[in-house]
Amino acid sequence: MLCVFPRYAKSFGTFQHAYPLFGGRVRAFMPPQGLLAVASYLPEPWEVRFVDENSRPATDADFRWADVVLTSGMHIQRGQIQDITRRAHAHDKPVALGGPSVSGCPEYYPDVDFLHVGELGDATDRLIAELDQRAQRRPRQLRFDTVERLPLNEFPTPAYELIPIREYFIANIQYSSGCPYSCEFCDIPELYGRNPRLKTPAQVLAELDRIAAAGATSVYFVDDNFIGNQKAALELLPHLVAWQEKHAYPLRFACEATLNIAKNERVLALMREAGFITVFCGIETPEPEALRSMSKDQNLRMPLLDAVQRINGYGMEVVSGIILGLDTDGSETADHIIEFVRASKIPVLTINVLYALPKTPLWRRLAAEGRLLPDGARESNVAFKLPYETVIDMWRRCISAAYDPDALYERFAWNVEHTFANRKDYPRSPQRESWENVRMGCGLLARVLWRVGVRSHYRRTFWRVALPALRRGAIEPLLHVAIVSHHLIEFTRDCLEGRGESSFYSPATASTETTAVPA
Repeated sequence: MLCVFPRYAKSFGTFQHAYPLFGGRVRAFMPPQGLLAVASYLPEPWEVRFVDENSRPATDADFRWADVVLTSGMHIQRGQIQDITRRAHAHDKPVALGGPSVSGCPEYYPDVDFLHVGELGDATDRLIAELDQRAQRRPRQLRFDTVERLPLNEFPTPAYELIPIREYFIANIQYSSGCPYSCEFCDIPELYGRNPRLKTPAQVLAELDRIAAAGATSVYFVDDNFIGNQKAALELLPHLVAWQEKHAYPLRFACEATLNIAKNERVLALMREAGFITVFCGIETPEPEALRSMSKDQNLRMPLLDAVQRINGYGMEVVSGIILGLDTDGSETADHIIEFVRASKIPVLTINVLYALPKTPLWRRLAAEGRLLPDGARESNVAFKLPYETVIDMWRRCISAAYDPDALYERFAWNVEHTFANRKDYPRSPQRESWENVRMGCGLLARVLWRVGVRSHYRRTFWRVALPALRRGAIEPLLHVAIVSHHLIEFTRDCLEGRGESSFYSPATASTETTAVPA
């Protein structure tokens, strides 16, 4: 089995401009958690080779080696999934496709030999039995739909041994699946349900053992909403605290959660103790009317700025998603977003133009209104109420203001002083201070000082923050600020010069590039 994970489109959130600072060690953003779990579920006698095309392309030799090619991905990776299919078929190898994109829209993939629709479960067992009987292309497409999902507490540990974890910007882990909220633009409840399903704490700790042993230092909980089941989160967190204390805090954690996490200070306190330092919150917009119209009332349970400051008070940096092109957007929306960015002091924001994901409430509403456009040259499939160019101009204004080097470094400097200072005083970790990590850190610092401090167009801004940090010996915060800022500043420049995309979710974005296939 050749497992091939398709490339992502470049975006604010994939940090590709930061990779050269690591001297070639980091090649991709995050391991493909779902496909690794499937690889682990395959029968033990089967030989499995894993290629993440965000790190390196699958070669002709890989395809010749395989009996079957297995792939997975999201809608944004549709063009790359189709490219993998073409390359496999060029070698007369059948392709089996699973994951969120085919589960939501199986009609997107008429050329794939085997479709796996739904989550890991009885469909997976039937697909395995079919391939075991005859691992060849069929005259017609076969489809397997999951009726009974495998409970999350029976999921195998993802096959981390098949990938070099240290080549990733950040490692990841999944604890739960599903979200109780029904935001209009989101497809998570449609795909995975509104009642979050859970792994056991023992499963999570066993995965952390594997991840830490592989050399990772940071782990992202990729749950759709870490507090989708707040009672379960409160039950898991003491186990994470105990694991970190036992191992001298080798890992730092990040997660995604709804902004109403700020209301639960018991969760925030335990997250601080467990080593969580970043929380991604889908704020979407600072305009209350817009939040209500998209059914995101959970963001209004306390004032937005107060919620951000409370999370910061527990030592956690907030990362935010922002959407432009909403029906409620008006002439002052860009000004409101720019002011919110300034006032909230949030350094990292993924600012995107609205794209209607298939089978979401937004998709159905726009289709009924005749406002759903076919994918094409535009970066959104939405017929906005404002003129398209107006929306794109607003997006350019927002990213220009948010990622102006002086403004970005000012927000980061505020967080170093007022957020990072609230973090737990972690004990010295032999794993984090290993010779390999120290050597990597020294090389990273040298490349940052050269590429950012000497060669970049914003070097004066960098040194205003770097010199005081170097005098204090605050090397780790300085590296974090410099690495993340470098990507955001450079990607913004790409966007403003026409090399970046305003919507991470548009398939047109991903399908403009094809993968070179060396022998």
